[in-house]
Amino acid sequence: MVKSELIESLAERADITLAKAEEVVDLFFNGVTDTLAQGNRVEIRGFGAFTVREYKSYTGRNPKTGEQITVPPKRLPFWKTGQELKQRVDSAFLSRDAQGGEPGN
Repeated sequence: MVKSELIESLAERADITLAKAEEVVDLFFNGVTDTLAQGNRVEIRGFGAFTVREYKSYTGRNPKTGEQITVPPKRLPFWKTGQELKQRVDSAFLSRDAQGGEPGN
């Protein structure tokens, strides 16, 4: 599912306009982004959690030239799947597999 499909699905299920659904989706993503940019955690119970991981500077190599370079420290978002989501995905996979469906399709 891509963002536009999420917006269409929300509009249909909540019986709201596409513009209003887009505003809601944008508010959600902007809220998550802003919170992570501040270094805070976003947790959605049963779904998962976004956190920020900090990585120290290290010496690496330019794969093209082989030259040693210093990679600066950075902060990156990290996703950890919630237990309930793991179980739902796994049970859907197992039931589809038991019915003779191909995994991943």
